[in-house]
Amino acid sequence: MNLEWSLRSSIILMAALGCLLFVSPPRSSSEEPNLALGQLPNPPIPSHNLQFDSKVQLGKLLFFDPRLSKDSSVSCASCHVPAAGFSDPRQFSLGVGGKQGGRNAPSALNAAYNHLQFWDGRAGSLEEQALGPIQNPIEMAETLHGVVKKLSKDKGYQVLFKAVFGTEVAPDGIAKAIAAFERTLISTNSPFDRFIVGDKSALSESAQRGLELFQGKARCVLCHNGPNFTDNKFHNIGVPQVGPNKEDLGRYVVTKRDADRAAFKTPSLRSIALTSPYMHTGGLKSLEEVIEFYNKGGEAVTGKDPFMSALNLTDQEKTDLVEFMKHLTGDLTTMAPPKRP
Repeated sequence: MNLEWSLRSSIILMAALGCLLFVSPPRSSSEEPNLALGQLPNPPIPSHNLQFDSKVQLGKLLFFDPRLSKDSSVSCASCHVPAAGFSDPRQFSLGVGGKQGGRNAPSALNAAYNHLQFWDGRAGSLEEQALGPIQNPIEMAETLHGVVKKLSKDKGYQVLFKAVFGTEVAPDGIAKAIAAFERTLISTNSPFDRFIVGDKSALSESAQRGLELFQGKARCVLCHNGPNFTDNKFHNIGVPQVGPNKEDLGRYVVTKRDADRAAFKTPSLRSIALTSPYMHTGGLKSLEEVIEFYNKGGEAVTGKDPFMSALNLTDQEKTDLVEFMKHLTGDLTTMAPPKRP
């Protein structure tokens, strides 16, 4: 397959969109954020895991292979469904035996640009993230030894691992191959991208009004900024706790900082129309519900970020915002599973 990560390398600056709202988002870091909406650069590739086609193909096989789970019933693609924007269309993602984890799996699209992985940022790389669900007792519930043992019995995998890594089947190779494949899951060339390089017909009038609202009155750009429409930070936006977890402390479990209680990663909005339901709880079923949630300033929960306040949007403004977000859908909208080796 052709690698989807062959993208345009230039980022369109503020002038391409007009005057953007530059406001420093909460939880500032030492890095100065690039708030300019624009086209995506090539995804970053770590020097220890260079991209090439045979590695990506191996990673794709592993991504769709249910043998990574204890009972061979759950694959990565079970919760990162291609037709659903590589997210989970169920409210709560299910592991082996139907175990419910209490969160909705985030989209794997554009995960290559994330600074940290998972809703709570507990993994520092795609390689680290790839091995996490395999060993999680409420997800794939397998061991790395068990996976290696199963895959090593497959002559096809034996040949592929030798060709790609020069080794037998091993956890390091599994992680690197899956991460390499995930770095090709890029959402780009959306109508928004075409609009900012000069195709003014790519966005409807409603979507253009939505873009102005996104940067202005609706304050979306406070957190959904930069080429990937995310500040790569964690916020408590007032999402009510629902599902099997009595309490979900989010980022706090990783950092133990009080300011991170119930804070979750800002997701990219690229191809957001494909990835319902929304929020880490999967509690909002449509983009219309998401806009209404923000319009009222989220729920009155403890520790909510102070920037979450009522927006007082009109019905037409809500419609325009949804229309704009629908125009963020990129080329990659589906993918057929590969044949096993």
